[in-house]
Amino acid sequence: MPVLAREIELTGIPTVTVTMVPFIAERFRLSRIVGVQFPFGHAFGMPDDPTMQRAVSEAAVRLLETATEPETRLDMEIAWPIDDRTTYRDWQPTEPSPSTKLNLERRQRLEEQRAGRAG
Repeated sequence: MPVLAREIELTGIPTVTVTMVPFIAERFRLSRIVGVQFPFGHAFGMPDDPTMQRAVSEAAVRLLETATEPETRLDMEIAWPIDDRTTYRDWQPTEPSPSTKLNLERRQRLEEQRAGRAG
């Protein structure tokens, strides 16, 4: 995303990046950054929560309108309403992705090897 935002900015079109990791966006020196403390994949808020999504969207538009200096950052003060552990569990798909499945199988083989050496 940072490279894309930078390329769009070079054409004269202003951008706003809404991100869960604003400190990384700052490292890329993006023009306008809205930081949110939300789980990955939910930059604009909870599913089926138009009020939260609208608040983030409006903050991004306001930043676009009001940012007078490059590399402007606004951190949202909206708390995710579900505890992190539940959110992370609910976010996980029922079936692991191929790469996750491969890593789980690899970890299991390594643990079996370690157990064989320890016993």
